[in-house]
Amino acid sequence: MTRRFAPLVDWVAHEGGNDPWALHWEARNALDRGEDVIVLSVGDPDLDTPPAVVDAAVKAMRAGDTHYTESIGRPALRAAIAAMHTARTGQVVTAANTAVLAGTQNGLFVSSLCLAGHGEEVIALDPMYTTYPAAIGASGATLVRVPAPASAGFHPDLAALEAAVTPRTRAIYLATPNNPTGVILSEADCDGIADIARRHGIWIVSDEVYAGIAEGGRVPSLATRLPERVLTLGSLSKSHAMTGWRVGWVVGPADFIVHAENVALCMLYGLPGFIQEAAIAALAMREEAEAAIRDYCRARRELMVRELEGVPGIRLCRPDAGMFMLIDVRSTGLTTAEFVRRLFDAERVSLLDGAAFGRETEGFVRACFAAEESQLIDATGRIRRFCAGLAAG
Repeated sequence: MTRRFAPLVDWVAHEGGNDPWALHWEARNALDRGEDVIVLSVGDPDLDTPPAVVDAAVKAMRAGDTHYTESIGRPALRAAIAAMHTARTGQVVTAANTAVLAGTQNGLFVSSLCLAGHGEEVIALDPMYTTYPAAIGASGATLVRVPAPASAGFHPDLAALEAAVTPRTRAIYLATPNNPTGVILSEADCDGIADIARRHGIWIVSDEVYAGIAEGGRVPSLATRLPERVLTLGSLSKSHAMTGWRVGWVVGPADFIVHAENVALCMLYGLPGFIQEAAIAALAMREEAEAAIRDYCRARRELMVRELEGVPGIRLCRPDAGMFMLIDVRSTGLTTAEFVRRLFDAERVSLLDGAAFGRETEGFVRACFAAEESQLIDATGRIRRFCAGLAAG
């Protein structure tokens, strides 16, 4: 007898059945075996979590802080996140507007379940992070892609966005700075998107996990333009080198937070207390930590530009912020899948196929420059050698 599964398993499956992370994990496993591999396919900087944050977690654990916690976060942590959000965006919020969740990814998932359902539609700007289709699909809603095309510097096509709205549309999902492009939405972009959402009565989910890495530690805010319909997602993963701690949040209207709490209660049941205490310590040193990661990313970005600019067959797309650079490889004559595969086989450097992020980044690959400087120099040298070989035929 054939075993049957719920429709959810299809809604969250990789589009086309292809796992965009397969090559990354192949590279990661080879590295763990001690092979000469350089992994530039994931945004996990070669930095350690600040010692004061680790110390706060250890102190809390030793004090017995290993029991159940509030399902959407301790009041002190929620208040600290609210204060940070107010300072960054200018939108005045409190703990009642904040839910603590297991990373921005968990925030995407919870938001999707609370905002849309079967037979409804959610718009997302393409390119988008690889998990957006599955996180949106988990609700049963249909994903509608709206282009932020390379020809426009990966800024959104507002006319196409307006045309994509139907009576079934429930939300617009976007990221600023974007992953993979590193593009920050302009004031005009935000004005246009907020106007469309306001006129049609739809939500905006603004993923701002990289906002602290933007110059000045902030980006133009959608939340201040439409506070009653904007959810702002964030985390400590990138700003504090805390990818493995899984501390994220959603800031939004208080009635949304009530619904988010109900979902979190049956799914997460609260982050460990010692991790929340570490998060409070991290937020207390936010300005220092963000300034350090901005300097780090700026220096690594310029190193990659310096080492790869002018290499035959490729064109660099300098990001506004973040840890990634898109590289246009269409002139090599290879598909992006062929490029990343052959590069890894020949030079043992892993990049991510841009097609994993959407239709607008087909023909591009994504390279993470958040790596140790000597390793990045080595990796770019290997990429230059590979491209030279392609050019020589």
